[in-house]
Amino acid sequence: MREVHIDPMSVERLAHLMDPERAERLEASAALARRILDGRVVWNVSSTASGGGVAEMLTTLLSYTRGAGIDTRWLVLEGSPGYFRLTKRLHNVLHGVPGDGGPLGDAERDEYESVLADNFETLRSLVRAGDIVLLHDPQTAGLAAGLRAVGAHVVWRCHIGRDNPTELTDLGWSFLEPYVSVAQATVFSREAYGPRWLDRRRSRIIPPSLDPFSTKNVDLPPGDVDAVLRQAALVTGPADHGNLAFDRRDGTAGTVRAHRSLFAAGDEVPADVRVVLQVSRWDRLKDMAGVLTAFAAGLRELPSDTHLMLVGPEASGVGDDPEGAEVLAECVDLWKTLPVDARERVHLVALPMDDVGENAHLVNALQRHASVVVQKSLVEGFGLTVTEAMWKNRPVVASAVGGIQDQITDGADGLLLADPADLAGFTDLIARVLDDDHLAQRLGDAAGGTVRDRYLGDRNLIQYVDLFSELLQE
Repeated sequence: MREVHIDPMSVERLAHLMDPERAERLEASAALARRILDGRVVWNVSSTASGGGVAEMLTTLLSYTRGAGIDTRWLVLEGSPGYFRLTKRLHNVLHGVPGDGGPLGDAERDEYESVLADNFETLRSLVRAGDIVLLHDPQTAGLAAGLRAVGAHVVWRCHIGRDNPTELTDLGWSFLEPYVSVAQATVFSREAYGPRWLDRRRSRIIPPSLDPFSTKNVDLPPGDVDAVLRQAALVTGPADHGNLAFDRRDGTAGTVRAHRSLFAAGDEVPADVRVVLQVSRWDRLKDMAGVLTAFAAGLRELPSDTHLMLVGPEASGVGDDPEGAEVLAECVDLWKTLPVDARERVHLVALPMDDVGENAHLVNALQRHASVVVQKSLVEGFGLTVTEAMWKNRPVVASAVGGIQDQITDGADGLLLADPADLAGFTDLIARVLDDDHLAQRLGDAAGGTVRDRYLGDRNLIQYVDLFSELLQE
């Protein structure tokens, strides 16, 4: 295991975005946390520190938690390639898809328990009786029993799931039940995600949240957006105006590097075109291939100055996702089959992960540059990239699945695609936004308000303090 450095952030920064009553609730909750957690450590254990929504959320929440005076720490487990193939299989199965189609039998259980037993040896020397440990997602569930044995309070936090159970999801939950049932409490993003056997009295619903001051979400003037994208050779033209500097989470300053080519397929995007953008991991459930296919098939229905950018991380930079490189390669192969006129308007980008601050800054600039942000997931736990685009007042077109349905009210602050497999309907929704500037502006403005009201970090912090208070009273 390795520990992730957490830089404290003052909760007062959030308070400046709130009305006085909301700010007072946040401060009262922080004061309660300092009192009940005095002398205890709140540990978080996950499978990666970068490259996905869980890592993004933890980076934010733990910074504010430490800034509120709480001793919180973050550990990332280590695992074998076979272990991560297995946990990716579990990830897919809990979403109701077979993934690699491999088994979840005794051999897989032995592999799972063996890797977590090795990780527990580190935890045993760190966690004390009375500490609180939040275990994140299937990768960590098998640590619960050992942690309970040393006297820790254990919460299992699941960020994934499916609204309608299937035989596949039941298979995945059966694998996890012996581990998850040991935890004193569970946390899900949606009520429907909990398995049938879950004790609902000990479960909480806490959707993720967004940090408006993070590198990925902080305000960027249009001139800086243009300069950043040109410096990274994502958009044509020299970076002769605008600021290329950004602030990392740890307070250090960075500058966007000059990149030769971040394109896995396609060339630089012309500066004067409109961009339809999807940012996500190279995960089959995000359906990047479906977005590409729909866009290419619907070119005649879209304005002629519209280009598509599919943007994900450099595949080797996400250690707990062995499918990433495969999915990216599949999308590149699909791009190669397109007619020349379609290839010229489709661009696949793999952003570097060696500097997570620069990565976040590039995503920020791309989302602000986009005319429409899409998220055509087949299934979705929550969809933090949707939240990010909404915060930036972008019109969003997304599938009506999972937590995306909680974020977007169709026609009010975004447009929802009822059936993710409806490629023609997806293209029609994009065309509606591109053909109607008033609609795009209205949806974008309302989207920013939705995030401000419902998806900033103060809600998450208050909900977790309430949960911890209940645990410590038992």
